[in-house]
Amino acid sequence: MGARQIGKTTTLIQFGENEYDDLVYVNLEKRQDVHAFFTGNKDPEKILENLSLIHGKSIEAFKTLIVLDEIQECKDALIALKYFAEEMPDIHIIGAGSLLGLSIGNNRSFPVGKVEFLDMHPLSFEEFLETADNKLFSTYLHFLKQEKISPLQDAFFNPLQRIYKEYLLFGGMPEVAAEYLENRNVERVQKIQDAILQAYELDFVKHADKTSSTKIEQVWNSIPSQLSRENKKFVYKLVKTGARAREYEEAIQWLIQAGLIYKVSNITKPSIPLKAYEDLSAYKLYVFETGLLIRQAGLDPKVFINNELFFNEFKGALAENYVAQSFKSIIKNNLYYWTSEGKAELDFIIEHITDCIPVEVMSGTDTKAKSLAVYQKKFHPKLRIRISNLNLNLTDDLLNIPLFYADKTKHFIEKILP
Repeated sequence: MGARQIGKTTTLIQFGENEYDDLVYVNLEKRQDVHAFFTGNKDPEKILENLSLIHGKSIEAFKTLIVLDEIQECKDALIALKYFAEEMPDIHIIGAGSLLGLSIGNNRSFPVGKVEFLDMHPLSFEEFLETADNKLFSTYLHFLKQEKISPLQDAFFNPLQRIYKEYLLFGGMPEVAAEYLENRNVERVQKIQDAILQAYELDFVKHADKTSSTKIEQVWNSIPSQLSRENKKFVYKLVKTGARAREYEEAIQWLIQAGLIYKVSNITKPSIPLKAYEDLSAYKLYVFETGLLIRQAGLDPKVFINNELFFNEFKGALAENYVAQSFKSIIKNNLYYWTSEGKAELDFIIEHITDCIPVEVMSGTDTKAKSLAVYQKKFHPKLRIRISNLNLNLTDDLLNIPLFYADKTKHFIEKILP
């Protein structure tokens, strides 16, 4: 499962070619004729026979991988996975889809318990860095392996900061990242980003009725303005004057299930389990990939040359969105934030065994972490985290993590609180 253009197809084809003797790849969005193999047919043996015919040779157990891409376009193919799991478990099948979350949510016949789910996320900073600068990548890993948490030397820290900014702009989507790293052609990169955003908007129309698609588009287009506010709590009137929650709840859920946005809910109390203290009426929405958010907002890439302008332009929204994107790939549960009677707000609260760990994201030069101080006085956590432009450092109970190490937050937590 994962958003469109995130690299699912390329990854699955490479996996099939590298790990199996044979690969059967079928795109069910393009091959409408193949739908007939599954329609009204609950016999895996017959389905396999038909797939073998179009493949041109027999499909062997354990040795052949079947990839059914855009499987959400054929609901009967989704249902058929159940019968393969029960009757022919030796046949290896992977289904993939950019809108698979929607199909599963609306399909009562989906074989729950018979299928293993894997979520695919945007490229991480680490993956981008490995291609951008392999020597610096080795240094990046070196500091993760050190027993003691200590700052990076400027000779390493400054280049990592620079590449992090490039990653924010162009690093999350594979085709965008490849074009940027190979040619450094910003105009071409932006055209690819525009094509991806356009494809998402076409999905709104294709997979929802006219009324719903309009609301989905309104919510999607409002996110940059929602995040530009100091208080980034989602406000319906920014979607449309006079808008009410019940009118747009389904549109928000559509975007979440499509993998295009992440929901971070407010909690009334930082206690385990966090979900038990979720405030259903207060939440923030972040775009699943920060480079697309920047393009969606019309922010000129040239601003990354000027550090202050780049990070103040969006009032920290880009840094928060990036951390939400990073956390979503390492934290399988829902994401949460905490507020305290208008006095303090912490961008994220992380569950770690029996502890609630507060996280404040700072994007500018003011890194006093006032909200962390309020939280410390009130709840006395074992560890507080500030993710910022400052260097890696641990002082008493306060851990500063550079933004480019955001997706290694759990690694650092486990090092400090085993």
